[in-house]
Amino acid sequence: MSSRLILCADDFALTREISTTIAALARKACLNAVSCMAAMPNWADDARMLEGIEEVECGAFGHVQVGLHLVLTSERPITRMSCLDQEGKLPGPDRLLLLLLARRIDLAEFALEIDRQFEAFVRARGCPPAFVDAHQHVHVYPGMRQLVIAAVKRHAPDAWVRVPADGISPMLARPFRAKAVGSTLHSLGLCRALARAGIAANRSFAGHYDFRGSYADRLPRFLEHGSRAHLVMCHPGAGLAPGDSIAAARIEEARVLGQMTLAQRIAELSQDAPRRST
Repeated sequence: MSSRLILCADDFALTREISTTIAALARKACLNAVSCMAAMPNWADDARMLEGIEEVECGAFGHVQVGLHLVLTSERPITRMSCLDQEGKLPGPDRLLLLLLARRIDLAEFALEIDRQFEAFVRARGCPPAFVDAHQHVHVYPGMRQLVIAAVKRHAPDAWVRVPADGISPMLARPFRAKAVGSTLHSLGLCRALARAGIAANRSFAGHYDFRGSYADRLPRFLEHGSRAHLVMCHPGAGLAPGDSIAAARIEEARVLGQMTLAQRIAELSQDAPRRST
């Protein structure tokens, strides 16, 4: 990882409105990472919005990174798979975990799908992803994590992989601890597995909330208490796409994130720190 802090916008290419919003925020240096859903039908077209995006400087937080947001749950995959529902969509994250634990998932099908998504990313971007994660963090699941690690080594050996986990003290200092703890438990052992494979990872993580309330109040707490490789996820966007349960939150996140650059935000946070500690 090239920066102590990564503020990453997920779900690029989920819809055109989301892609347009994220690309604009990245070009303004309001965030320094974009995670892309290369399985989406509009991915190849939307990817053009990111041309030259890595040249955007974010001050002490490096340049904008572009990564792969693997679609292994809840959406339509690229390949034909035996676990799809009547709408052609993959199982949701809870059902996928149950199927994996019951050994009722064809992992060979998922391995092929993961390969196809890497290939779609490279075809549109002309280079491997700088980092890899997965929609709804299902890449941490047993069985799935091994497939992702193997694919990263084949397709993007220099990429780092998201670990959606943190230490107890930082999690207790932030809101929505239950979601953070649950994500951390699912991620147990992933850092060690990545290290054995020679793959880098973030060392702390934040961004969990219920997609309600004031994002302006939430964001500073996500950015605090981080490690030397702290990753914060966000989901800015626009529009009200059918089935997008967090559409309103995306709009609010975009509004807040667009108010200042990442460097300005961290500088302001540092100035406010003494007042918060008194």
